[in-house]
Amino acid sequence: MSKTLVQEQFGRTAQHYLTSAPHAKGASLDKLVALTNPKPDWHVLDIATGAGHTAYAFAPHVARVWATDITDEMMAVVRAEAAKRKLHNIRVAYAKAESLPFEDASFDCVTSRIAPHHFDSIPDFLDEVHRVLKPGGIFGLVDNVAPDGSVGDFVNGFERLRDPSHLRAWPMSEWRQALKAHGFALEYEEELRKTIEFESWAGRHDATMKRLLRGLLREAGPGPKAFLEPAGPDDALTFRLAEGLFICRRA
Repeated sequence: MSKTLVQEQFGRTAQHYLTSAPHAKGASLDKLVALTNPKPDWHVLDIATGAGHTAYAFAPHVARVWATDITDEMMAVVRAEAAKRKLHNIRVAYAKAESLPFEDASFDCVTSRIAPHHFDSIPDFLDEVHRVLKPGGIFGLVDNVAPDGSVGDFVNGFERLRDPSHLRAWPMSEWRQALKAHGFALEYEEELRKTIEFESWAGRHDATMKRLLRGLLREAGPGPKAFLEPAGPDDALTFRLAEGLFICRRA
């Protein structure tokens, strides 16, 4: 069976995501744990776990964490790292976000962090989260967000040029509306900014593509430049992106 674009992309870079600062640390990870307030008897599902950072953060606080992904290389990283950290309550499984292999009302908490902008269908993903959550269960969501309108179009195009598996980062307003429409009561939301090191972000590409991406960043119009905030010389170039953090309950 041929691999999807997402599987190809993340399979090649699985080990990188284990040490990637925005994924391994990031303000949203600590806040996600603190705001969901996990309990010792909880069963938690982390969808599109990647290198497993959200699963590792929740595991010491709960009874069981299921860490799911569609990339074999990512799942291998999580198995090895969970064993290394002696987090024996983590289980790893293949699961597509839009079609989860779990019973209805199976989990006290579902999380997904910095992943939905890669999903084929966010509405289908939200329906599956609602299905597998227990009534009153908590959904902790973090994903890249972009502004409304043409600035958001530029940011998404810029991200997609670097990573074709990036489909679309939604605006905060669109997430808010979708969560309500799919049966979630929103309890908390926050937009967080994060600084990105260009060389690490573009490291998978050759010098020609890096020049193109750097040029787009440097020569962006006033709106995109105000959002992306490029700064520093070429050998230490940084810019900024945004994450939306949402804490909801299954209504």
